[in-house]
Amino acid sequence: MPLITSANVACGYHAGDPVIMDRTVRLAREHGVDLGAHVSYPDRMGFGRRPMAMDANELEKHILYQLGALHAIARATGHRITHLNPHGALGNQASADPAIAEILVKATFSFDPDMRFLVLPGSALEQAASGMSMKCHHLFLADRAYTADGHLAQRALPGAVIQDEGAVIARVLRLLRKGTVEAIDGQVIDMHARSILVHSDTPGAVPLARAIRKALSVKGVAFTALSNMTEA
Repeated sequence: MPLITSANVACGYHAGDPVIMDRTVRLAREHGVDLGAHVSYPDRMGFGRRPMAMDANELEKHILYQLGALHAIARATGHRITHLNPHGALGNQASADPAIAEILVKATFSFDPDMRFLVLPGSALEQAASGMSMKCHHLFLADRAYTADGHLAQRALPGAVIQDEGAVIARVLRLLRKGTVEAIDGQVIDMHARSILVHSDTPGAVPLARAIRKALSVKGVAFTALSNMTEA
């Protein structure tokens, strides 16, 4: 927690349980870390990385259910949810499919219209959230490869998950310096983001987060929680 400013917390559907959620929320509050809902499809066996077919009402209620669970635990500890970042297959689909993005935004808006979204730049989720005047912050996934159209490369592809610390740091510094990233096929694409994400299940995630923070600190980068940001 001391290495980050905002945490995306699994709400029990793909990982976590009430005890783990409570412990994580308390740690976040103790270290002044913003709390985000990491909602997903109900897919613990597949870690939320397998698409599921749901009608609009069903998916909306599953999202609200997860938000309610995290909210109850956060409220009991004196913390609160400030943002949402959809996980895995739900996040990938919400980025590319306007219909799923709209369901996700509708559910979140009904829960709290002041919630913020972490989004890929130019994604369907950003467009849906902006259409309802909800704030978005552009996200860069430091340990994941991108396709030439700005989406995440499928995890099954070689090189889709980047574990080499030096390579990850080089990508982050390039993003900040040039506003570009090299896609998995070698193309250079524009990429602008204000939030750097590291997956907690990437091997060596904690040392990686520590190394990224150190590299950015050397460059004079300021760190702040999402709730304190005013720009995308």
